[in-house]
Amino acid sequence: MTRHGPILIAGAGIAGLTAALALARGGHAVRVFERAPELSEVGAGLQLSPNATRVLAAVGVTGRLLSAATAPDAVVLRRGQAMRELTRVPLGAKAEARWGAPYLVIHRADLHGALTAAAAQQPLIEIVTGATVADFASHPRGLTLSVDRDGRVEETVGRMLVAADGVWSRLRGLVPGAGTSAFTGHVAWRATIPADGDLARSLGDLLSPAHVTAFMAPEVHLVAYPISAGRRINLVGLMTGEDYGQKWAASADPSPFIAVMDKASPALGRMAREAGPWVAWALHAVGPGAWQDGKKVVLIGDAAHATTPFAAQGAAMAIEDAGALAHALSEAKGDTAEALPRWEAARKARVARVVRRGAFNHFTWHARGPIALGRDVVLKLRKPEQLMADFDWLYGWRVGE
Repeated sequence: MTRHGPILIAGAGIAGLTAALALARGGHAVRVFERAPELSEVGAGLQLSPNATRVLAAVGVTGRLLSAATAPDAVVLRRGQAMRELTRVPLGAKAEARWGAPYLVIHRADLHGALTAAAAQQPLIEIVTGATVADFASHPRGLTLSVDRDGRVEETVGRMLVAADGVWSRLRGLVPGAGTSAFTGHVAWRATIPADGDLARSLGDLLSPAHVTAFMAPEVHLVAYPISAGRRINLVGLMTGEDYGQKWAASADPSPFIAVMDKASPALGRMAREAGPWVAWALHAVGPGAWQDGKKVVLIGDAAHATTPFAAQGAAMAIEDAGALAHALSEAKGDTAEALPRWEAARKARVARVVRRGAFNHFTWHARGPIALGRDVVLKLRKPEQLMADFDWLYGWRVGE
């Protein structure tokens, strides 16, 4: 497959590096261009459900994650002023037995580091940092990228371009009819605290490092889980808010967040006041549109379909995209004109269902009054086996579906 020229990838984040590894495993030579002068990752925690860790295992990364990741034993839902436990979905060994892969929580930088290390050991992958794609030209034998490296423009030839440059993608315009990104009206407030610190210890099981815990309230919900091999607890609170621009971690006044957390529960109010510093992430999403041009260019991950994190599947969908793209090319024997439309059709159906699940989560987790009461009754009546079965379609996904 390498005789036809390399596959070019713009962006060395989670989507881009996973795609590079999956494609290289299929025998494709890959060149990855990253704007940053060195490979690094921002952000805090990630939830990697079995549909994602299955792909990561296939590209040889899961083993590198285990020293930094934690496998929580359950997702616990809490509500009300006292934040009493409403129900829990079993994870841990039960998740791995049911879905064939582990459910892990990890710091984003640790996942990125594992992907980077795996890519460095793959001879078919070349990563070029400090490289901005400045121009693009298509021709019968492939495509040519003009890449700016510190003011010096270099040309590189390949047979396909994978744009994995995120929600604020500069390359999305190369796909006619692609969607555009816009602020969703929601803001994620993020912080991490020591798992053995005073706040975590004093709140006891509310911040147990053994669980993923979701605290539900009408105006806000907060998710807590361990990262950094259990040494820290990642906190992310989601509510409506203002647009802080194209930044993953904006310095902003957390007073509005603290106010709604105080209103929701004394325990949440204390978390908001004593944890921190909090950083704000204005959530942008990409609207409907094309994800590929039918020939040589494809958008993956947030560049194609960034959405709100209410299903905790943003990273997982990017990882799935990467594995599915490599599979589609293999099935089409490298014919991009055949592979890309098939990949897009399958991925759009999958991502649309995940987005609907996220919207449902937002509606139910932020419910009030009779709707919240009905939610609580239903969840209390459902057995753990039934709760797990609700996720079979999501966590049981495999490449090729």
